[in-house]
Amino acid sequence: MTASTANNRDDYRAIFLNDVPMMDVRAPVEFAKGAFPGVVNLPLMNDAERQAVGTCYKQQGQQAAIELGHRLVAGELKAERIAAWAQFAQAHPDGLLYCFRGGLRSQIVQQWLESEAGIVYPRVIGGYKAMRGFLIETLQHDVTHSRFVVLGGLTGSGKTELLNQLPHSVDLEGLANHRGSGFGSRPTGQPAQIDFEDALAIDVLKKRAQGHACFVVEDEGTHIGRCSVPLALRHTMAQAPLVWLEVPFAERVERILSDYVVAQQADFVAVYGEGPGEVAFREHLLGSLAKIAQRLGGERYQRLQAIMQAALAAPGPGDVDLHREWIEALLHGYYDPMYAFQRQKHAARIVFAGGASDVLAYLRTQG
Repeated sequence: MTASTANNRDDYRAIFLNDVPMMDVRAPVEFAKGAFPGVVNLPLMNDAERQAVGTCYKQQGQQAAIELGHRLVAGELKAERIAAWAQFAQAHPDGLLYCFRGGLRSQIVQQWLESEAGIVYPRVIGGYKAMRGFLIETLQHDVTHSRFVVLGGLTGSGKTELLNQLPHSVDLEGLANHRGSGFGSRPTGQPAQIDFEDALAIDVLKKRAQGHACFVVEDEGTHIGRCSVPLALRHTMAQAPLVWLEVPFAERVERILSDYVVAQQADFVAVYGEGPGEVAFREHLLGSLAKIAQRLGGERYQRLQAIMQAALAAPGPGDVDLHREWIEALLHGYYDPMYAFQRQKHAARIVFAGGASDVLAYLRTQG
């Protein structure tokens, strides 16, 4: 068997449903713009080499570009890259490789793996572009052919916690790595828009394959941080039945304190280290407040900023009571009125309202 007939695959649905291990041989700059969950980037050419070959192709044609590529990736460099591909192939004998269109680059990697390492390894026909197209079409189809129920509630109600107890939920904030509010950014950053869309499409694809035809999602705006909710899903969510989660004010304050202060500070420290992490968390919290300063009004913003600064300046994890003070004020004066307006605006769509246990029981009947 030659590399060109190495059981190359184009069954994209099976690839994603089965989490088939894949190595992406595109250049790092291409990989950074969009990649599939769990895929490993083991490029044939780095960014500079790819740029040089691309320029050569435009100026002198394909054959000259291929020859330049072979000169740039040769000797010890070529041996190192083949060794990395071979290591992946040996660790994942059921895996695949791909480039952008499933063309020359993936074919070269196949050929070198076979001729230099004795490994016959399949590639994805159509490459990244075809798989990406499949996921876009799949998400559009699945959103159109599924029912959705939207879970709403005031800030701090624990909507995400409740969603994660349902097998037919889609956690948009989890996929976007963002808590959703102006204070919701995480120190680990967000995925690229394409990565967010791909992960969403795969999540829905898998759940439909498990037999789910109705999905519960949290009430979101057009964006979750910098990730944009796909247009088809936004339109569906805007018309879907709405379930409203009702939680006492004091419970909401404690949840926000736990999630947005205690846990968030621990996350920053885990990523940046103790000193720098505490500084980064302080900048995050004050920066998040500053983003809504205009909506708060100058006097209220300055008062909340002073309380927050005092809480952050306290020894240890900060003054918990002072954190509660700005959280309570922000809920009473900003978030709750905004959410109350939204609830009134969409009152006709509300099909159920209640506490956490009742809402959970109701949503389980919708699966």
